[in-house]
Amino acid sequence: MKKFIGSIVSFMFLIGILAGCVSQGSSNSENEGTTNNASEEKEANGKLKIAVVPKLIGIPYFNASEKGAIQAGEDLGVETIYTGPTEPDAAQQVKVIEDLISQNVDVIAVAPNDPASLTPVLKKAKDQGIIVMDWDTPADQSVVELSVHQIDDEQYGRHIAKSLIEKMGTEDGEIAILTGGLSAANLNTWIDGAKKELEENYPDIKLVTDKIATDEKQQVAYQKTLDLVKSYPNLKGIMAFSTPAPLGAAQAIQEKGLQDDIAVVGTALPTDSKPYLEDGSLDVAILWEPDKLGYLTVALAKQLAEGGKVENGQNVENVGEIEVWEDGKTIIMGPPSDFTAENAADYDF
Repeated sequence: MKKFIGSIVSFMFLIGILAGCVSQGSSNSENEGTTNNASEEKEANGKLKIAVVPKLIGIPYFNASEKGAIQAGEDLGVETIYTGPTEPDAAQQVKVIEDLISQNVDVIAVAPNDPASLTPVLKKAKDQGIIVMDWDTPADQSVVELSVHQIDDEQYGRHIAKSLIEKMGTEDGEIAILTGGLSAANLNTWIDGAKKELEENYPDIKLVTDKIATDEKQQVAYQKTLDLVKSYPNLKGIMAFSTPAPLGAAQAIQEKGLQDDIAVVGTALPTDSKPYLEDGSLDVAILWEPDKLGYLTVALAKQLAEGGKVENGQNVENVGEIEVWEDGKTIIMGPPSDFTAENAADYDF
């Protein structure tokens, strides 16, 4: 009887051990599933966050840039955050960047409205381990690791000036310059290049007034052009820098019927320019493909964040071959494009 009871106890003990093993095995299986889920979640959360900050959101140029930046994020497997102020205002940009810092993004690429105003907040980002770049417009070069330019700025400005003289059909006369914001570094560099071209090669061209700010608004450019036409009846040409400015200038020229009297050239998108190009109120729009610029910015940000080095002559998919200057920091996407009445319809931006 004792042997029988002992056998039962031993059997029950063995069952308990086996049950424990089964229970332990189930527990490990559950833990493994939890671990895998956590790992997958970590991997998902570990996707590079690249923030691209334009001068402002909502205008066609930066809408096109956004399209390229978002597409690059999808193609390259990174999270692209495209955000900026609603006005071309440095204080608003600072707030946007402060918010991005709090989100602990990996890269901030900014097109500054006022480079000096952004230096403190960009230094703050850099001190917190965030890679800082600029695109479209140079920031403080002591802060950024890459500076992504659309074109060689001086050559671009010179090209715009030469184009104006060609469309005016004369090498003497009065001209005016419209710009976006007075502190925009890229616009100022282009204007400096244009002025150099005029001073060196067209001494009989007279600039009637200093550059005129239009606040990145077509309506302001339109009104400023009407003022110019009234104040300077012998005006023969207008160079307009910032994408809304040429459209506003052309709108005024169109309204006044001055297509044959005043030439207008500027930095505008082909789709927006088409109606003005067709009736001659805008002679030529000179730009590049902004969607490619947005794409390039995200592609280079990813490369930088992953420890890669950008090389001169490197071919960037969906963009093309890029130029890297000797400083190893300045990137040139490529030469500008002339959009005319003949070719504007070939583009979809």
